[in-house]
Amino acid sequence: MNTNYIYLNFEQNVDLKTLFTGNLDPQNIINNISLYMGKKINSADTLIFFDEIQAVPEALTSLKYFYEQSPEFHIIAAGSLLGVSVGKQSGFPVGKVNFMTLYAMSFVEYLTAFNEELLIKKLIDTQTIESLPEILHEKLLKHLKMYLYLGGMPEVLQSYLNENDIALARNIQNEIIEAYQRDFSKYTDKSQAIKTSELWQSIPHQLAKKNKKFKYSDVRKKARATTFEQTIEWLKKAGLVNLAYNISVPKLPLSGYADYSKFKIYLHDTGLLGAMLNLSSDIIIKPSQLFSEYNGAFIENFVANELISGGNKALFYWTSKHDAEVDFVIQLQNEIYPLEVKSGTSRNLKSLRSYAEKYKPKLIFRTSPRNLIQEKEFINTPLYAVFIINKYNQINTK
Repeated sequence: MNTNYIYLNFEQNVDLKTLFTGNLDPQNIINNISLYMGKKINSADTLIFFDEIQAVPEALTSLKYFYEQSPEFHIIAAGSLLGVSVGKQSGFPVGKVNFMTLYAMSFVEYLTAFNEELLIKKLIDTQTIESLPEILHEKLLKHLKMYLYLGGMPEVLQSYLNENDIALARNIQNEIIEAYQRDFSKYTDKSQAIKTSELWQSIPHQLAKKNKKFKYSDVRKKARATTFEQTIEWLKKAGLVNLAYNISVPKLPLSGYADYSKFKIYLHDTGLLGAMLNLSSDIIIKPSQLFSEYNGAFIENFVANELISGGNKALFYWTSKHDAEVDFVIQLQNEIYPLEVKSGTSRNLKSLRSYAEKYKPKLIFRTSPRNLIQEKEFINTPLYAVFIINKYNQINTK
């Protein structure tokens, strides 16, 4: 058991870089850290945390030597833009490091932070498709509206839990957005930083359109893919956006039938999306306006993030030649299912039915503010329970 903890933030303290200059022998590095911290580091009971490691490439490279020469040391490395740095350094420890992706907090994690473990258990333990008691359904919808506004950035949620101040939460969201803008300049050259900022700022307004398909010309007049392809890849690697690609034929593997020139871009956090659109907090207490605001942009963005954090490594959506569109197409084991996102309580299933008639899936899914219900092959999943869609092949559907 680790009883000692050493935390080094390479961005906050730039002088820490000198601990890794020259010899990257693990024992030499440990000795340097020991001298800096003023205490002996015992590998048996010490956890070492390298934070913002992308700021010091030598520290990133050193992980390879810790793995090969001193695996007894317990080291965690984290970086908010680590994905951008991967591959740039020739000494990157390929195959020597276990990667984990930390997303913004999901809705279930939000409920955990707000001490709603019993509600979480109720959702996770779902074994049959049956409606929740209305009072629980409404309570979860209320939580969801708050989550859509606050988002899942830990600092924002912690601030709201501590202070119960919605204005302070928005200020922190704006500070995070400003920090991203600074990072665009810090980790790219001037020309690329301008393009990244342009594209980033266009995303909320592209999502607010009725047709949410990404258009380069909405970023810059007459712009083409070649202008911004590298920018989109940068934002993906930085973990700031998720993309959903168009497919016209839902066959396995989905990636093999995707048209990578047609896609939608979603922000990694609905709270930051709301801040960028300057959404006012009074919308939280209105019955359903937040769900439908900006043509349901928040809801579709929320569902995209829930699917990604729930284990879907890539997102796809389907369109027909006759204007029918299904927001997401998902794979459960070896089956493909359509998932339509509705911001209101409309029962219109035109696009889902069009898909079903053509491809005959075993089930068709919709997620909306309505309660959990199944009617033959159709299942409506409440927005707050999107994550359970990934386990529908394990529960008792009719």
